[in-house]
Amino acid sequence: MLPERGGGASLKALVIEARGHIRPPKRYLSQYGQFLEHAPYSERDLRGPSEPLLVDGGEAPVLVRNRNGLSRLTYLRHPFDVVGWDGYLYPYVFNINDFEPVVKRTHAPPPVHQTFEGPGFVICSFCPRPLDFDDQAVPIPYNHHNVDSDEMMFYVAGDYSARKGSGIGIGSISLHPSGFTHGPQPGAVEAVVEAVKQGHDRTTEMAVMIDTFRPLRLGTAARRCEDTEYAWTWARASGQREGDG
Repeated sequence: MLPERGGGASLKALVIEARGHIRPPKRYLSQYGQFLEHAPYSERDLRGPSEPLLVDGGEAPVLVRNRNGLSRLTYLRHPFDVVGWDGYLYPYVFNINDFEPVVKRTHAPPPVHQTFEGPGFVICSFCPRPLDFDDQAVPIPYNHHNVDSDEMMFYVAGDYSARKGSGIGIGSISLHPSGFTHGPQPGAVEAVVEAVKQGHDRTTEMAVMIDTFRPLRLGTAARRCEDTEYAWTWARASGQREGDG
């Protein structure tokens, strides 16, 4: 069951599980494991448990993911009932609002937004930031396709002007398979250039992107909620597919 927010609305959460460790990218770390100064976040942004998480109750079932399977264990006491955390692996929180975006004169490619890496995938954070500031810059992502990865995006907050008219909104998830060309919706480039002239020089969007380096397969639940018209929103005429009369 998902926790409730104010007004009884359910909290929408993106949960990522891996067969190995999810960690900061190696290029952000020194040979001693410390964050380098150019990294978009630092040790001060990682918050571990501040006190013992005492939980009342008796036996507690625990589901453990290990390699290719799951093990169901029963503990005499809840595993959070500890004095403190020690060792290399322990729970911590990283708030996406603490991610420091890279700002460039012209459009910066997605790797500058990378936050974590796991076995066969990366996690990126798209956060509010100043737009590209070159006089000739088009401050919006260009049309592209990923050759080596599938791209999944979870839209968290803000204004997605590049996707206006596509049906994308807060809480949406998009999937662009390897080789599928995607980018701004028709008319989005002109609209953003005009907005910049009017003094709107920042993006307010916030999203989490996962690029997988093996094909990302959809489960039954994902197929049930698919918007089958989304792939056609790049057609020149609104609602008209390529080749239609």
